[in-house]
Amino acid sequence: MAKMVRAHLYISGIVQGVFFRYTMTKVARRHGVTGWVRNLPDGRVEAIVEGPEESVKKVIEWAHRGPPMAVVKKVEVIWEPYKGEFSSFQIRY
Repeated sequence: MAKMVRAHLYISGIVQGVFFRYTMTKVARRHGVTGWVRNLPDGRVEAIVEGPEESVKKVIEWAHRGPPMAVVKKVEVIWEPYKGEFSSFQIRY
């Protein structure tokens, strides 16, 4: 069985108004991970991604690029204990 992990992400750059949250939701669901993504008032995007380690790493890899119109400057990844608290991946408002 795959090791289950949880990553807390803070993505900086031109990441709001470029379909980052929408596209990340599609990518996360495609990789079978759960969690959420939201915009922060300071212009960053925050996300929590839980699931099999390889799948979470794929979503983090995507976050370094983002959707076509994004300009990602930095992705801060904080590894946290896996909780398994989500049933899907959602956009939070």
